[in-house]
Amino acid sequence: MISLRLAGLLAVATVPALAQQIPVIERRLPNGFRLLMVERHEEPRIAGGWVVKVGSANEQLGTTGISHLFEHMMFKGTPTLGTKDAKRDLELIAEQEQVRGEMRREEAAMRVALREGKLDDVTKPENFTPRYRELEAEFKKLIDEQRQLLVKNEFDRVYTTAGASGMNAFTSEDMTGYFITVPSNKLELWCWMESERLLRPVFREFYAERDVVYEERRMRIESTPIGKFGEEFNAVFWDAHPYMWPVIGWPSDIPNITKRDADAFYALYYQPQNITLILVGDFQPDQAEAMALRYFGRIPAGTQPPPEVVTQEPNQPAEKRMYAEAETNPQVDILWKTVGYRHKDSYPLDVLQLLLSDRTGRLYKGLVLGSEVATDTYAMQDSRKWAGQFNIGGEAKEGKTPEDVEQGVYAELEKLKNELVPADELQKVKNQFAAFEYRKLTANFPIFMQVLQAEGLGDWREVNEANAKLQAVTADDVQRVARKYFTKEARAVAIYTRKPGTGAASDDPDLAGLAADQRPMVRQIVQSLTAEKDVTKLKEFLGQLEAQTGNADPKRQQLQKILQKKVAARIAELEKK
Repeated sequence: MISLRLAGLLAVATVPALAQQIPVIERRLPNGFRLLMVERHEEPRIAGGWVVKVGSANEQLGTTGISHLFEHMMFKGTPTLGTKDAKRDLELIAEQEQVRGEMRREEAAMRVALREGKLDDVTKPENFTPRYRELEAEFKKLIDEQRQLLVKNEFDRVYTTAGASGMNAFTSEDMTGYFITVPSNKLELWCWMESERLLRPVFREFYAERDVVYEERRMRIESTPIGKFGEEFNAVFWDAHPYMWPVIGWPSDIPNITKRDADAFYALYYQPQNITLILVGDFQPDQAEAMALRYFGRIPAGTQPPPEVVTQEPNQPAEKRMYAEAETNPQVDILWKTVGYRHKDSYPLDVLQLLLSDRTGRLYKGLVLGSEVATDTYAMQDSRKWAGQFNIGGEAKEGKTPEDVEQGVYAELEKLKNELVPADELQKVKNQFAAFEYRKLTANFPIFMQVLQAEGLGDWREVNEANAKLQAVTADDVQRVARKYFTKEARAVAIYTRKPGTGAASDDPDLAGLAADQRPMVRQIVQSLTAEKDVTKLKEFLGQLEAQTGNADPKRQQLQKILQKKVAARIAELEKK
């Protein structure tokens, strides 16, 4: 019998030769929908969903955050899902919008008073005009009446009753994705449910949900130790590109997004030509295509193509620096502008990332184990649809400064610029990508997410083509991109020091191996887990994490494993009670 270790080495060694491929079947519906199907009969379930090619980069100042708000609104139901009286429900929505229109006029008057120095804050209730208070009371009555008609979470309940699980969605800079896993005999239910919310969405509780998003922003960004500073640093880094604003939106924009804005946004971006449907699992492709045509074919084609992002980020002529005091351990965060999705330089930059990152990478060996200036380091190449960035940073060891870590980073980069990476070190990194390539065909949901992400960024074929391009990267390629992109003029540096009066930031030992920029997110998830008491939902979430962890890109495996551990601990805690 072959040992497990030897079996793993054999698997890695044979991957490039096997050229593992995801067998995607591509079809186009007459109204413009693209349909991607992967037939797999290993489990009697189907991972299904769709990706809209719109994210925060497609927004405009004044309505930033609308893509993420829409992610929330698409779960509000249809005329037949989510209400006891569809006719009165729509009437109330129209009446609410009329009142909100008058409220907006009062808000405009208050903003004039703010600019003239007559008010200090338009969000304080004591500064509201008398007419605004009357309208607010009228609006609340309409909301209360509508709540009597609502059937909360009916969309989710129909799915879960049918045995589905894992319904969720996400928004990024470049895309919005929706997904769920259903039993294989519920494909028609999926087609009906998903086509209905695209054909006849009802944006119930629009303004209440807008407030939920605003609170989410406060919890995710404003209440974390470096959240607001990270947002500021991102805005400093990008000069012109819409990547400069946060996916969740600027705090002044979210409360001012109107339903009229939402209707226009939906008509422009949620049209068939801008959406790809994705199915992975136990079905017959011809039958699935016919079913998709029957249900999704009802949706009219769009009348105008969504606009592309045309703003180009200018070349940066000088280094940027930001200094911040925060309730965190001293650390440095460095960004360089690189390249977007499928650019030829993105592959050597991905290889360079793995050369630097993780506990076996050059940064950890050089700065943590070597000079001992840091307790942790990280590196991340992020090739987005329109542009890219490379992020390096680390946390300073007690008695050392963020600047010490910064200089250590530059020293490691200089080695890459001046010395070719040894063949064995380069091959080790390539093997990590090869192992990921080998594992990617093991389960429906991880395959689904790979196809969705690649399609959302521009081309699903990348899931089958990327590994060959990565394996072709040479030591000369790595040296070339290191010299080209890691220049002083092209970088932005954030130095974080401990805010006076605060002690050293205590940290969960499980987070020690994570990148410093990932820790606030994990802490927030742990806080959410503490509030969650539904064991069934937690087990579904754990199942998703387990499915993703083994197949995750090498960049995210450690993060996935820690989240998995935290969720399992919360389940065990609840089951003891």
